[in-house]
Amino acid sequence: MTHPVAAVELPRGTLLDRYRLPGGHVDCYVLEVPQPVSLAQFITAFYSSAAFGPERWLLGALLGKRATDRDIAELAAGQTNRFSAWSVEARSEDQILLCDYQGRTRSWLMVLPVAGGTRLHFGSAVVPAQRQGERKLFRALLWFHRWYSVQLLSGAASQLAR
Repeated sequence: MTHPVAAVELPRGTLLDRYRLPGGHVDCYVLEVPQPVSLAQFITAFYSSAAFGPERWLLGALLGKRATDRDIAELAAGQTNRFSAWSVEARSEDQILLCDYQGRTRSWLMVLPVAGGTRLHFGSAVVPAQRQGERKLFRALLWFHRWYSVQLLSGAASQLAR
């Protein structure tokens, strides 16, 4: 059985850790699943989940940053450094860090084997805003970001369970 998504402190030493900056934002959500999961499997499940579907469609329709299933497979396999509105900033055997096309946000995925399965990590970073209006907008939308992060991680777990 899958445990519920939990907001936790970002682990030290991760690829996202470098974005703990004054005036910025970092977060980390975790969920344990009862099976071994590779980073490639997690990437595939995360970006092909029903929860990510609307964002995937919007990025294609509004920004021309379309992502196909083949694009997801290439990202998961480490065959590309571009995916929709992101580029790969860093990658290791168990983590991937993506930077949005404007350089303002980061998305991070990590897998960690644990007794009885795998702990899936999903985190985000927002670099310190340059303008007061940006800071206010982000604070106003933080509730949605938190809710959506839980949905995305839950959606990936559901996809992995299939």
